[in-house]
Amino acid sequence: MSAPPLKKPVVTEREARQVAEAARERDWRKPSFAKELFLGRFRLDLIHPHPLPTDEAVRRGEQFLTKLRAFCETKVDGALIEREARIPDEVINDLKELGALGMKIDPKYGGLGLTQVYYNKALALVGSASPAIGVLLSAHQSIGVPQPLKLFGTPEQKQKFLPRCARTDISAFLLTEPDVGSDPARLATTAVPDGDDYVLDGVKLWTTNGVVADLLVVMARVPKSDGHKGGITAFVVETDTPGVTVENRNAFMGLRGIENGVTRFHQVRVPAANRIGPEGAGLKIALTTLNTGRLSLPASCVAAGKWCLKIAREWSEAREQWGKPIAHHEAVGAKISFIAATTFALEAVLDLSSQMADEDRNDIRIEGALAKLFASEMGWRIADELVQIRGGRGFETAESLRARGERAVPAEQMLRDLRINRIFEGSTEIMHLLIAREAVDAHLSVAGDLIDPEKSLSDKARAGANAGVFYAKWLPKLVTGTGQLPRAYAEFHPAGHPDLSAHLRYVERSARKLARSTFYAMSRWQGRMESKQGFLGRIVDIGAELFAMSAACVRAELLRTTEGHGREAYQLADVFCRQSRLRVEELFGRLWSNTDDVDRKVVKGVLGGAYEWLEQGVIDPSGEGPWIADATPGASEKENVHRPIR
Repeated sequence: MSAPPLKKPVVTEREARQVAEAARERDWRKPSFAKELFLGRFRLDLIHPHPLPTDEAVRRGEQFLTKLRAFCETKVDGALIEREARIPDEVINDLKELGALGMKIDPKYGGLGLTQVYYNKALALVGSASPAIGVLLSAHQSIGVPQPLKLFGTPEQKQKFLPRCARTDISAFLLTEPDVGSDPARLATTAVPDGDDYVLDGVKLWTTNGVVADLLVVMARVPKSDGHKGGITAFVVETDTPGVTVENRNAFMGLRGIENGVTRFHQVRVPAANRIGPEGAGLKIALTTLNTGRLSLPASCVAAGKWCLKIAREWSEAREQWGKPIAHHEAVGAKISFIAATTFALEAVLDLSSQMADEDRNDIRIEGALAKLFASEMGWRIADELVQIRGGRGFETAESLRARGERAVPAEQMLRDLRINRIFEGSTEIMHLLIAREAVDAHLSVAGDLIDPEKSLSDKARAGANAGVFYAKWLPKLVTGTGQLPRAYAEFHPAGHPDLSAHLRYVERSARKLARSTFYAMSRWQGRMESKQGFLGRIVDIGAELFAMSAACVRAELLRTTEGHGREAYQLADVFCRQSRLRVEELFGRLWSNTDDVDRKVVKGVLGGAYEWLEQGVIDPSGEGPWIADATPGASEKENVHRPIR
């Protein structure tokens, strides 16, 4: 049977929050460094000594990286991909032969079985040759079919699909719809049970890899009925199934080679055996997949930082102004220092989070989200600073530079390619809210009923008693701590090296201050806290900086004791922490001194038309058409532009 004419779900803000809350992984069965940090507890023991991969993991990973580097240097023409906005089929087929589609898939299914650490190193390497290839491989393995099946698939599903994903079949993840972004409660695509099948109807937008994919992970809403719990559910769908149509290949300001499209499902029959997990578990599967899947994005940012540092160094030595290389001018030198120190910190955050994911001793849902948030924002700033250092040549395309006889440095392309990272897999604004929810989880667990208007007086009384017990134990611990002891963390101040122990003491003190600020805000705003998005965003940004400082210090000490760059690593960590502390102090100040209230008044005026006079005097170059494309279910009226790689 097919779906009845669809009425878009009308969802209140409260209902949307309830859907998101139901999809959260609520239990904390393992320790979390970042969770403790937001509670004012600096658990350095959870990340130091820095965890390390096994010898076998290193051997296997380095062996593949050697092959991948040779492939990238000889077979990948990043300029061609940028120019033609397409990865050549032969390159994708060579990647299949290399085993790159199965980097994270267990060898028993034909994959390489790389760790998260080496998977990210591989993504950084191939992404530096062509960001589009990095996205193709990441979308396939980080959020496509392999990862959710690894976590939630049945043995039969793994045996059926993983060998294909490891060697031949490209996969994609389909959640977003033309009118549904980070608010899945309004998901309109349906999957109606019909015997041993489900019948899918709906339209999906921004389907990265969708244009060339062989297999799809599709999120659809199952109607509740007899024998069916219903709810948002995940399915594996074969793209050659009748009724699947790729209606458009989308084009973007950056990442021009990615195969991203619009996919329509019209009465698509999917076997119930292809359902991943139970009905209603789709969002939880998606969020759990993203806990580690988000780490692929910081990998691309680390690669970008490394390349930007190389170009900044070489250019700033060659380019002279006023009698000396521009690197020796303080205004430029400060930018180079920022690029170097921040790249060091980004790699520290990525490697630490990835190694913790590999060890599986810690819950890294917050660490992974913080890594994505911090890397996407800082990676963009790094690329922007490189364009500024390059000046007019930074704004000029690589092709134009080559045509007039200069080195073809794609700085402006890097800026365009990185911009999407602040939107991919949860925009910065959404990441702030997701992380903030986890950061205040302990408070809501003990005092949530106090601020819930639907709870009874007896529920509020019980919550008040529980909260009293919790805060009586917790609050006194936020007054003093190890960070006030002058010689604490002394192992981070070896002779002849910068003093990183002072930065760790600062992190400990700031963690307690952050927790006190959060408690004060909850006491002040109570049920209105969830609407204070500006405040919550700053709380999260402080936590991200403190996490990055911690990771940078721990990585510097690791390099000092295991490799030959300890002194330089300490210097980079010291500079990063000094820069980070300035940002943290500014964020703390802006918690209570900001323009949030007057901003809301201006927004109200803008939406009410009070400032339309300010818009006069310009021409709007926008074309005609609706703001949001029609996504009414039905048969496709467009040509199928699906292009499987053969």
